[in-house]
Amino acid sequence: MILVGTSGWQYRDWRGRFYPQGLPQRLWLEHFAAGFATVEVNNAFYRLPERDTFAAWRARTPADFCVAVKMSRYLTHIKRLRDPQEPVARFLGRATALGDRLGPVLLQLPPNLRADVEALDATLRLFPAQVRVAVEPRHPSWWTDATRAVLERRRAALVWADRLGRPVAPRWRTTDFGYLRLHEGRARPWPRYGRAALRSWVGRLTDAFGADEPAYVYFNNDPGGAAIVDAVAFAALARRAGHPVSRVPAAAKAADD
Repeated sequence: MILVGTSGWQYRDWRGRFYPQGLPQRLWLEHFAAGFATVEVNNAFYRLPERDTFAAWRARTPADFCVAVKMSRYLTHIKRLRDPQEPVARFLGRATALGDRLGPVLLQLPPNLRADVEALDATLRLFPAQVRVAVEPRHPSWWTDATRAVLERRRAALVWADRLGRPVAPRWRTTDFGYLRLHEGRARPWPRYGRAALRSWVGRLTDAFGADEPAYVYFNNDPGGAAIVDAVAFAALARRAGHPVSRVPAAAKAADD
């Protein structure tokens, strides 16, 4: 199953393109969850919500909805994976209020954080087995057999990422689920993705993961509603190729379409 969504849902320029003009912002999550089956929450990276907020998201979304949550930057960017026990415990103490809506936890590492495989291993072992973790290193020193071995041992996914239509990380399969983030395409209007780029990523995912293995796909190119349009197009291409895909809206408008 390919689960397709966007990185966040609260973007003002999506009003009129995805959200109806008269829909209050307090109802945007419900509207989003009616169209998509998953979302990646980025604001937890900057300010970790209280447990009540996560519980409210669970109450406001349907039973099949899945929320991937980006780990607080306190662990990844301030502590830089040092002394992970308290940050991970605090994060889980809040995010687990999502219950069965909790999807993968995303650990995005700073671009200037060089490989520290022992620190990564110490962090990953703090997550319970039932919580999926996806790791997005961004310094080239991480691309080693030692990194891959830690991810495989801890059953964590290496995030596949794209910028300007090109992979920015190795396409290692390290566990039984995939995680793809699409940051910025090369098509017009910016930052849209072209059909050829989207079709390539459909093929890469389905070559690596079986129909019974989830692959989470999040579009992070939010300006002008590009993420919505590209997510819909990606899902259509995957379905046309015969692959099971989570629900997406029937159509959406992007700037300058």
